[in-house]
Amino acid sequence: MPNIERLKKYKKVHMVGIGGVSMSGIAEILVNFGFQVTGSNNVETETTKKLEKAGIKVFIGHNEKNIVDQDVVVYSAAIKQDNPELVTAKSKNIPIIERADFLGELTRCYKDTITISGTHGKSTTTSMVSLCFLEALKDPSIQVGADIKQLNGNYKVGNSEYFIIEACEYVESFLTLHPTVVLINNIDNDHLDYFKTMDNIVNAFRKFVARMPVDGLFVGCTDDSHVRQLLDEFGGRKTTYGLDLTNSPDYYPADVHYDGLGCASFDLMHRGERLGRVTLHVPGQHNMLDAIAASAVALEHGTDIQTVITALARFRSVQRRFEYYGERNGVRVFHDYAHHPAEIRAAMDCALRTPHKKLFVVFQCNSFTRARTLFTENVDCFRGADKVLVPDIYPGREKDDGSVHARDMVASINAKTSNAEYMPTFEQINDYLLHNAAAGDIVLTLGSGDVYKQTKLFLE
Repeated sequence: MPNIERLKKYKKVHMVGIGGVSMSGIAEILVNFGFQVTGSNNVETETTKKLEKAGIKVFIGHNEKNIVDQDVVVYSAAIKQDNPELVTAKSKNIPIIERADFLGELTRCYKDTITISGTHGKSTTTSMVSLCFLEALKDPSIQVGADIKQLNGNYKVGNSEYFIIEACEYVESFLTLHPTVVLINNIDNDHLDYFKTMDNIVNAFRKFVARMPVDGLFVGCTDDSHVRQLLDEFGGRKTTYGLDLTNSPDYYPADVHYDGLGCASFDLMHRGERLGRVTLHVPGQHNMLDAIAASAVALEHGTDIQTVITALARFRSVQRRFEYYGERNGVRVFHDYAHHPAEIRAAMDCALRTPHKKLFVVFQCNSFTRARTLFTENVDCFRGADKVLVPDIYPGREKDDGSVHARDMVASINAKTSNAEYMPTFEQINDYLLHNAAAGDIVLTLGSGDVYKQTKLFLE
């Protein structure tokens, strides 16, 4: 069992925004440790119902009456300081702690906190690592940023010393964690609304690696030049993985074959030694790379190769990662959370490896900053699509300052591949697809805004 001594001063914990992806997992871990937990959420969800079944009192709506005699109030980043529960807690001198900081304190309770980071592929890699540890009967606690089918959710409460966490770099929130293992898939130019420059992004990951103890393990992908830089700087224990053998990775694939659905099978190699044959049931080269990363973590923790092979064979795509949504008139519809050119290339690789006649792509950019910095020049990530349909930009956290428009993205895409068209609304897009997509075609919708909800309109 983890050592919870440092948290024992908080016998009663109230969580504002308890239905959040990370908050819900923290809540169940605390209940498992014997804490009294209550929480509030704006709306009732499947997650809040699940928490209620775990014995947690969840209030729907935020109300000052929910704060009585708790020892601490934990709140998610989405909660404003004028929230009535936070205001009441302050008036009663009850400590309030932001979720990321509280999670950081929670990680101190575990002997082995395995953190999966990187700009792309975190959720998939974390899920694969988790399945390897579950298959090895290591009983880890798990927090992932997306639902895992095998967990029926995005978290698991375990009773071992292992805590496997997807570590997000946005606003440097991962710097609250206390990792013993840091895996970095890649470092790319995302979240520029916060980081501003690539150097700032790399430096955030550098600081994250530095948070490990002297006996910590750095697992890095040698295919990425920025990760290689951090590996070269790091003087502690490390292991590497990758596809490009010119960078001499420790773990890499050999004799790679793809089946008719684009799923890879390969020999997993370690410094020239063949360990075993891995067969995946998720498509694309990027999933093979994530599987090698997960294998490296599991094997470095003493898991045998056959257990790793079995776990990876059981893995199915996490929610909103080239997820099959259904079929209409013989047209299959897939959705992927991809919102960065590198992620879009990976999703396109999956689609192009999946048998089809024509490929229709719907891309909704979820940020004016992303549109301006990533999709207005040298946009070649949609190569291979027969048609790319681009609706108006989803504002997300930002306000439209008029500096960029969806038409600008269309012009940049067409400068490279001449296959994009601006269609302002999803009603227009759905009408276009109904009249142009035919049996045997694929529709792939991309983005982290509400495009996944709009996708379902086409299916209906």
